[in-house]
Formats: sequence, C-alpha cells, structure tokens
Amino acid sequence: MARTVDTERYAARRLQIIDAGLTVIAERGYDGATTARICRQAGIGSGTFFHYFATKADLLLAILELGTAETREKAAAFEGRTDALAVLLELVGAAADEAADPRVPGFVRAVAGVMHVPAVAAALAEDDAAQRELLLHWVERGRAAGEVRTDVPAGRLASWLTLLMDGFLERVAVDDGFVAADERELLVATVRDFLRGVGPPPHP
Repeated sequence: MARTVDTERYAARRLQIIDAGLTVIAERGYDGATTARICRQAGIGSGTFFHYFATKADLLLAILELGTAETREKAAAFEGRTDALAVLLELVGAAADEAADPRVPGFVRAVAGVMHVPAVAAALAEDDAAQRELLLHWVERGRAAGEVRTDVPAGRLASWLTLLMDGFLERVAVDDGFVAADERELLVATVRDFLRGVGPPPHP
C-alpha cells in the first residue's frame, strides 16, 4: 500500500529547509552555502534535503519563487480594499520591513552573483512582473478614485515605485550604515508625496 503524504508536514519541512537555505546563503554566499551546511542549519540529514530539492540551485529557485507567491497572495488579500493609496503605502512599507531582515543584505548580494544563470534570471523576471502588476493595478485604482496623481502615466508611476523599492533594497545590501528600520518611514513618506503629486510636475 502506498504511503500517504501529510501535506501540512511536508510543506512545513520544505519551508524549514528554505529558511535554512536563506540563512546560509546570506551568510556564506551562494558558492559557500554547501548542502551540508544547509542541512546542519535545518537540523536534517542530506537524505531529507534531497527528498525535497534535487540540487542547491533548486533550493535557491524555491526561495525566489516563494517571494513571488507571497506577492500574489498579497494581491488576493488586498482585492476587497477600496483605499488604493493606503494599499500602495502598505506595500511599500512591507517591502521595507522585509528588507530589515538581517539576512537580506547577504542574500541580495548572493543572488546578484548568480543573476546570469538563466533559471535565476527567469525567476527574478517573474517576481518583478508580479510586483509590477500588483503596483500597476493599485495605481490605476488610485487614479480612478482621485487618490493618485494623473499627470504621469500609470505605467510610469508603477515603474518609479519599483525603482524606489528596488533602490531601497539595494542600498540596504551595499551600505551597512543604511538601516532599513530607520529609513522605513522616510521611504513611505517619499512615496506618499510622489503619488499625490507633491512638488513640481515632471517633464513629459
């Protein structure tokens, strides 16, 4: 008789390995994050690791794909909201909160070192598309409700929001003196003013 699979236990163990992988990759870089180190961090044997992930590369892709899935979950969770500007500011604030994870700088640097790998590039592109789609959706709703400026095309606004959020993350990764928790409110305030159209109008 085939062994039944406890899906909740399976998912929990998989997340445990993903979390351990994130920690070790952040500390050691991608090349230094051996499966043996990841197994020690997760408190598992190598057999368990390879039951869930065929290679370390598959684990890295799973970490990136989890981020994309979380973006899509946010999209579903926000769908009933009508306060578009508040949603956009919550998204920006959440991105800053995620950047405050002490593992983030090392992980970002590690991923930057393997961005040339086609599968990694594809995963990053998918994540970027999901994020942009979410931002664009709420920018358009905010414009329709009169909460977001209309002197700049919605797509351009979404691109600038992405730039601000990505730039914030990059700064956290490369500048030890730039502390995400300390800079969060300034980021949110900057985005609020930008979306409301505070300041001189942009050149066409």
